[in-house]
Amino acid sequence: EVQLVESGGGLVQAGGSLRLSCAASGVTFDDYAIVWFRQAPGKKREAVSCISNNDGSTFYADSVKGRFTISSDNSKNTVYLIMNALKPEDTAVYYCGADVTRIVAGCTKVNRPLGYSWYKYWGQGTQVTVSS
Repeated sequence: EVQLVESGGGLVQAGGSLRLSCAASGVTFDDYAIVWFRQAPGKKREAVSCISNNDGSTFYADSVKGRFTISSDNSKNTVYLIMNALKPEDTAVYYCGADVTRIVAGCTKVNRPLGYSWYKYWGQGTQVTVSS
C-alpha cells in the first residue's frame, strides 16, 4: 500500500522559511515522480513543484521560482520542499502526490489543467500559514 505523509508546515512570518517533507512508503522510490500542490481557501489546487526521481528533473511554478527548492533523499524515501522568502500568498494547504514516472511522464503533466489528477497517490496535506 502506497502511503505519503507530509510534515513541516506551520505558521511563519513573511520572509521566513519552512521545510516540508513528504515521506513515502510502499513504493520503489526511484521509479516515482513526486509533486507538491497547494490549495488556498476558495482557490483551485495549483502545482508548486515536482521532482522525477529517475532522472532528477524538476518543475517549479513561476510564483515560487527562485524561492522554493525541491530535493529528494532516496535513501530515506523522502522529498523535501524548502521554502524561503515566504509570502502571505503562499498560505495554503500543501499536498504531496506521487505516481510512477513512466505512467505520468515524470513532471511533464504537472502544470496542465487539472494536472493533479494525473497523480494517483496523495498525502493528507500540511497547513502553511504566512503572516504579514
